Amino acid sequence: MIVEVRGKNGFKVTEAIENYAKDKLEKVERYFKEELDAFVVCKTYKDHHKVEVTIPTKYYTMRAEVGEEDMYAAIDLAIDKLESQIRKNKTKITRSLQKKDGVSELFRDDIDLEALERELVMKPVKKKSIQLELMNTDEAITALEMLGHDFFIYQDSETNQVNVVYLRNDGGYAVIETE
Repeated sequence: MIVEVRGKNGFKVTEAIENYAKDKLEKVERYFKEELDAFVVCKTYKDHHKVEVTIPTKYYTMRAEVGEEDMYAAIDLAIDKLESQIRKNKTKITRSLQKKDGVSELFRDDIDLEALERELVMKPVKKKSIQLELMNTDEAITALEMLGHDFFIYQDSETNQVNVVYLRNDGGYAVIETE
């Protein structure tokens, strides 16, 4: 795979970041028969880093974008997201585009996707135990913002139920209430 790593928003790509991205993209490369190009754009913001990975092919483009506090973590998550997209859509893409010449030649046949799925399911990335705090929704949103996470689990002071407040893609907040 031919990988091009670029920086934006003032981020200077170091040799270490470039090598890390290239090494991680080898996970994705194993799914394809032919050599593809991959474009990795690393951006820096005041409070986080963003990584965009784009792999154009003849018939479609795979793309993943992830924001994270650490650039290496953002690269890992973006590659994992791409790999998940490939596993999920490989059969669908091959079937729907089989009328076009060359699509069936794009993916390798010797990859056991079911075994890879089992391997991923069997390995938890991280396990964390939390102590639920009794609070209202506004306090939970404040805690969410202070932690810088996408979600926060709390015990609602009015209903005494476990709830989850999360940050929506549009920038607003939403609450999942349990019964």
